[in-house]
Amino acid sequence: MDMRCLIVDDNVSFRRAMRHLLERDGAEVVDTASNGAEALECAGRLRPAIVLMDVRLGSESGFDIAQRLRERFTGDWQPAIILMSTHAEDELAARMEASPYLRFLEKTSMSVGRIEELLSARA
Repeated sequence: MDMRCLIVDDNVSFRRAMRHLLERDGAEVVDTASNGAEALECAGRLRPAIVLMDVRLGSESGFDIAQRLRERFTGDWQPAIILMSTHAEDELAARMEASPYLRFLEKTSMSVGRIEELLSARA
């Protein structure tokens, strides 16, 4: 499974910790971004297989940025988008149902294994 990841989160400490965790377990973190503009630029330039994006990026919504990624990058390349949050998925259920292309992981359960399980289950 292609594990080239882009991490999008406005918390620099979380980005560093997540990069360390994922790279330790064999993923390739191609870059990190702290907001929607950086996420769109990095995704277009680096074409990661997976975009791991916080649900809340300061004043921006991860749902809105995910939609912009989907609209901008169509055709031969479309990354898997996994939204992350410290809130449980059931708190975000309505938004997730409205966007069936999105996947979700709680930040506390993030791992390469969980990402692989999630992507395999939705393939």
